[in-house]
Amino acid sequence: MKSNKKALSPEQREELLSVLKTRFEKNVNRHKGLEWAKVLARLEANTEKLWSLNEMERTDGEPDVVGHDKKTGEYVFYDCSAESPKGRRSVCYDGEALRSRKEHKPADSALDMSAAMGIELLTEAQYRELQKLGNFDAKTSSWIITPPGIRKLGGALFADYRYGTVFVYHNGAESYYAARGFRGSLKI
Repeated sequence: MKSNKKALSPEQREELLSVLKTRFEKNVNRHKGLEWAKVLARLEANTEKLWSLNEMERTDGEPDVVGHDKKTGEYVFYDCSAESPKGRRSVCYDGEALRSRKEHKPADSALDMSAAMGIELLTEAQYRELQKLGNFDAKTSSWIITPPGIRKLGGALFADYRYGTVFVYHNGAESYYAARGFRGSLKI
């Protein structure tokens, strides 16, 4: 599932950059005032992060620039696929939840998978910001970072978009569904 080699071939790199540029130009509403040339320069100066962006793309996350931190110079990428990324569904919340299942275990957990990809799950605030850029998860849902107090009691949070509203709800952290995955963020 994951590669030990966290570097892209020149061909993979060029293909990824082409896909990202096309998506950037097609969705200017997500990053008003930002220029692709500056994003590209940042990507080329931080090639170790391209592997993580490629993992986001490979698992159908459709990463795109959604912000820029003027203090650090970092660009913020979120998964912008219309629905929770297909290659990251049917996972429970974290490794502890995965180990606690006695039968019918999912293949992975959202937190373990995101860590292996080098990305972070969206927080509730980030998820709500994403929803201001379009309507995401109208048919699916996505795990989001869960406060330690809730997780300690066995729960985990997920969010979706229904009836013109963002809903944040809870489930047992060990649960998993074909229509629930997770969205990630990456700063470059």
